[in-house]
Order: sequence, then C-alpha cells, then structure tokens
Amino acid sequence: MTFSAFTSAISQSDSPPESLDASLRVLWLIKTDHWEAAHDLASEIHTPMGSRLHGLLHTIEGDLGNAGYWYSRANSPAIQPAGIDAEWEAIARELTAES
Repeated sequence: MTFSAFTSAISQSDSPPESLDASLRVLWLIKTDHWEAAHDLASEIHTPMGSRLHGLLHTIEGDLGNAGYWYSRANSPAIQPAGIDAEWEAIARELTAES
C-alpha cells in the first residue's frame, strides 16, 4: 500500500482492516482519534517501531517523560508536541515504503 492509498483509506473509515500490518493499524487509530485502542495495540508490538509508535502516542498524550523513554527504546530521538504530525507522516511513509 502506498502512502497516498493509506491516507485516503483512513479518510473513508474509522476502523482499520484487520489484514493491515499492526504498526499501520496503530497509525490509523491515531489519525482517527482512537488513542486507547492505538496504545493497546502499540503495547503489543515488541520491536523498535512499536516503541517509536508508543513514544508518539505518549507525546500526543502530553506525557513527554514517558514518550522519551519509549523513543530511547526505539533508539530514536524524542519529539516535541509540535512535531507530532511530521512524526506520524514520517512513520507512515517509512512503513508504506516497506509494504
């Protein structure tokens, strides 16, 4: 799935398809304001990307200390709240490039 196709699909439904990669489902849930569901799913992804998504979620929540912890687990620099949209897009582009 391309980045454009992914973002277009999000605009058409609140619920990500189960067949979609878990990391992309987290991004979908973030974009459709389902923070709890996104957090629960990210907690199940035990990879650096899962930690990065977890960090993004805690940045969205405003818990920057916790976000920093998760970004460090991902070996990625923590972001500030002003960078949330750019981080979401960077992760989405990275994941859709691999699809």
